[in-house]
Amino acid sequence: QVQLVESGGGLVQAGESLRLSCAVSGSFFRRNVMGWYRQAPGKQRELVATITPGITTNYADSVKGRFTISRDNVKNMVYLEMNSLKAEEKAVYYCNAQERGVNYWGKGTQVTVST
Repeated sequence: QVQLVESGGGLVQAGESLRLSCAVSGSFFRRNVMGWYRQAPGKQRELVATITPGITTNYADSVKGRFTISRDNVKNMVYLEMNSLKAEEKAVYYCNAQERGVNYWGKGTQVTVST
């Protein structure tokens, strides 16, 4: 019912920035809570940021002040701007949508941070 496609991942050096995008299908995008999660090798998937239909945002403590989540309800897009990336933030980043109590996930986009 809901499909998510991430893009924008790539290779950056520590201290550089990257912007991720998520294209969302479906006509109920405006009602969805959207989020970004990440999973590093050998680690559990963790919350990075969320944004509600009312544009309330929440961030993991580790990224607060450096990352910004936003959404475009006309284009059905959600973004994650990541500044001052750290080596330990190398991970697959996943776009998430919560619609009517159900979680939907994209396939993820790889972010590699070199030192």
